Amino acid sequence: MICPTSPVGPLGADAEDGAITRLIWGHAGTLQDGPLFEKAQQQLAAYFAGQLKSFDLPLRPRGSAFQQAFYAALCAIPFGETRTYGDLAGDLDVSAQAIGQACGANPIAIFIPCHRVLAANGLGGYSGHGGIEAKVALLRLEGAAGLLI
Repeated sequence: MICPTSPVGPLGADAEDGAITRLIWGHAGTLQDGPLFEKAQQQLAAYFAGQLKSFDLPLRPRGSAFQQAFYAALCAIPFGETRTYGDLAGDLDVSAQAIGQACGANPIAIFIPCHRVLAANGLGGYSGHGGIEAKVALLRLEGAAGLLI
């Protein structure tokens, strides 16, 4: 487990060739020791303590060219800020529905912060374990919860 306790529950991860490929909610993954494990553990602890605003971990999510551009766009959203599905759709020249589907397929939620993407008139969805409650917890942690009230 890279993070046995967090505001969104226990977290594990899978890794291949020195990079994280998937965040796992509720149980351990293949990443169970070594330098990447320790770095991920330290960074998650610092993030959940409000001391880390940007992750510096090797990530390798699988996906199409669009998905890779989408993941880069998510990582560019600063800590404590949000964008709408429509904002990202305009930036990437795709539909808001495509952005929603890409958010739902994000294999490395939290590290690739899809919780920072909101619907034009509300929260939208969240594919991480715990759904909307987890999204709200992450937004509160980042000080973006004022947008929800």
